Amino acid sequence: MNLTDRVAIVTGSGRGIGKAIALKLAEAGASVVVNDIDKMAEEVAREIRAMGKQSQSVMADVSSAPDVASLVETATTNYGRIDILVNNAGINRDQLLVRMSDEEWDKVINIDLKSVFLCTRAVLRPMIKQRWGRIISISSVVGLIGNAGQANYAAAKAGIIGFTRSVAREVASRGVTANAIAPGFIDTEMTQKLPESQRQELISRIPSGRLGSPEDVASAVCFLASEEAGYITGQVLTVDGGMT
Repeated sequence: MNLTDRVAIVTGSGRGIGKAIALKLAEAGASVVVNDIDKMAEEVAREIRAMGKQSQSVMADVSSAPDVASLVETATTNYGRIDILVNNAGINRDQLLVRMSDEEWDKVINIDLKSVFLCTRAVLRPMIKQRWGRIISISSVVGLIGNAGQANYAAAKAGIIGFTRSVAREVASRGVTANAIAPGFIDTEMTQKLPESQRQELISRIPSGRLGSPEDVASAVCFLASEEAGYITGQVLTVDGGMT
C-alpha cells in the first residue's frame, strides 16, 4: 500500500493506537499531521521525521470547533491538501449508569463523538473539491455489543458507526470514502494496568488467544486509506481476534 504524496491528519496520535496509526501511515509514504492535546504529539512527529518523512505536530482539542479549524488550516497551509483523516481521539470515563454524572457523560460524548463530526465536517470541502479522500474513524466493539459501566463510551462509539454510514452515502459519488474500525481488546496502557487475572480473563474471550496490538489496528487503517480500498465505504471493520 503506497501512500506517497498523501497527507494525513491523525487525531489523538500522541500515544497508543493513534501513534501506531501515524507511524504506519508515514511508513507507507504519507505526510502526517500528528494531533494531541499535549507535547506527546511533537515526540511522535519527531520520530516520523527521523524516518525521513514529513510530519508536523498540532496541539488541539478536537472537541472544540475553533481548535479543529486551526488544525485543518495548519495542515492545508503546510501541505496544500488533506487526503486522509483518521478520527482516533477518545477517552473513557467508566461508571455504572445510575452513578454516572452529567460531566462524565458529556466529556465522553464530546471528545469521542462530537470531535468526529467537527473534524469530518472540516475536511469534507477540500476532499470533495479534489475528488479524493479517506475518512477513517476509530469506533469500538463496545459500540456494537455494549458493555456494563460504559454506557457513555458505547453510545459515542455506536454514534460513530451511524455517522460514518451517513457520511459515506453523502460523499461516495465525490470519490470520498468513510469507514469505521471497531477494535476489540488492544494491548495499550489501559489494559497493561489491569491485574494479570483480568488480562487473562479478557484473553479467554478472544478466539485468537491474545490481545490485539496497536499495529493490528494501524494496518487496517493503512489499508482503508489506500487506493486498494477505493470501493469500500460505509463499512465497520472489526479488529478483535474474532471476539464478536
